[in-house]
Amino acid sequence: MDSRKSPQVVLFFLVVFLAGLSPVAGVQGSHFPGLAAAMASPQAASQEASRNPPTPAAGNPVVVLETSKGTIKIELLPDIAPKTVENFLRYIDAGFYDDTIFHRVIPGFVVQGGGFTPELKPKQTLRPVQIESRNGLENDRGTVAMARTLDKDSATSQFFINLADNEQLDRAGLSFGYTVFGRVIEGMEVVDRIARVQTSRRGELDDIPIIPVFIDSARRQQP
Repeated sequence: MDSRKSPQVVLFFLVVFLAGLSPVAGVQGSHFPGLAAAMASPQAASQEASRNPPTPAAGNPVVVLETSKGTIKIELLPDIAPKTVENFLRYIDAGFYDDTIFHRVIPGFVVQGGGFTPELKPKQTLRPVQIESRNGLENDRGTVAMARTLDKDSATSQFFINLADNEQLDRAGLSFGYTVFGRVIEGMEVVDRIARVQTSRRGELDDIPIIPVFIDSARRQQP
């Protein structure tokens, strides 16, 4: 399915997967058993991470997201998810993410962005990238993964940051899961700040911040 033709499907990339194959069901953090325990102290975890930020592996690209809530640094993992990282960097180098928004925020679950303008107009994307969810990486808190439609090979520009250990998004059994291709190494407290914004429904779209959360720029960090 071409996400350029069906942006609503991309926005609700997890609804069918997580709501009993019901395309009209809502997605709320409370629908996922175990998330409350996993997120018992996200602020403490973020403060600890800010005091001891992970060091990126030698040669791994780092992307800096300047957002209206602060700076987020993401280490990409090209040795583990090469096609996905290459795809993501194409968008980064083209300035695609500049002046876009985080259009989907669900506390205790994910924050998602990378596909819409502040007016909620979908941006035109490149061809989809093949899924790489068999790479062994899990959708743990702080990891970054690709959004997609029901078609496993439909990911384009939209990505999400996991707010909890979301094992239901991993590849397992008949589920293809979602490709993890990076991790937040600085600014998880910013991600948690984004997760606390007030959201509402606009038209057919749920979980949209009432006051937009902007991605002002997204660039590779220079060595």
